[in-house]
Amino acid sequence: MSLAAEVTETFEQLRETVAALHGELTRYELVIWTAGNISARVPGQDLMVIKPSGVAYDDLSAATMVVTDLHGNLVQGELAPSSDTAAHAYVYRHMPEVGGVVHTHSTYATAWAARGEPIPCVLTMIADEFGGEIPVGPFALIGDDSIGRGIVETLKWSRSPAVLMRNHGPFTIGRTARDAVKAAVMVEDVARTVHKSYQLGTPEPLSEQDVDRLYARYQNVYGQQGEK
Repeated sequence: MSLAAEVTETFEQLRETVAALHGELTRYELVIWTAGNISARVPGQDLMVIKPSGVAYDDLSAATMVVTDLHGNLVQGELAPSSDTAAHAYVYRHMPEVGGVVHTHSTYATAWAARGEPIPCVLTMIADEFGGEIPVGPFALIGDDSIGRGIVETLKWSRSPAVLMRNHGPFTIGRTARDAVKAAVMVEDVARTVHKSYQLGTPEPLSEQDVDRLYARYQNVYGQQGEK
C-alpha cells in the first residue's frame, strides 16, 4: 500500500471513530442541539479530524467529519470545521502526547465553570481519573486560540485530563479521542455528585498521599492489561 493510500485509510478510520464517539456525548446527555465537539489527531501527521460547525448530531457521519491542519486550515471535507477548531489545534501543537480533545457544555461541570470553582478531590473516582482537583482555566472568547492557550497553561501544572474553562464549560484531553470522551463523561458524573454532597454539608478532601496512591493504582493496575 502506498503512503498516500495509508494516509487516506487512516483518515477514513478516524472519521468513523470520531463520528461514532459523538454519539457517546448524546448518549450520556453531555450536549444539546449542535453544541460540543470531538477531535482526534491523525497519527504521524500534523492534522486532525474534527466535527463540522453547527451540524445536528443526528446528521453526523463519517462523511461529514472534516480534516484540518494544526492551525485550523481545512484540508479535507465539504463543511466548515467546528468553531472550537483553533482551541483543539493549539492543544495538539503544544501537547504532543494528546491524541484526542473533547468539549461539552454538560450541566454540572459547566455550573462549576460558571462559578469559577475547581471541583475538589473528595471522591476516590476523582483521584483515580483526575489525580487531584479538577482545575479551572481562564475566561477566553471563542474565535482564536485563546481557549487553547488557557487549556494548555492550566493542564501543564495538573495531572487532570479535564479543565473547566471559566464561564464556558469543560474541555478534556486524552491519549486517544476515546480517552478524552471517557474523561468528559466522568467529569460530569463527579461534578454532579460533588454538587449534591455540598447540599448535605462540606465534603472532606482526600489526603495528598491517598490521592497519589489511588491515581497510581488506577492508571497502572486497574483494568485489563493493554485496554486502558
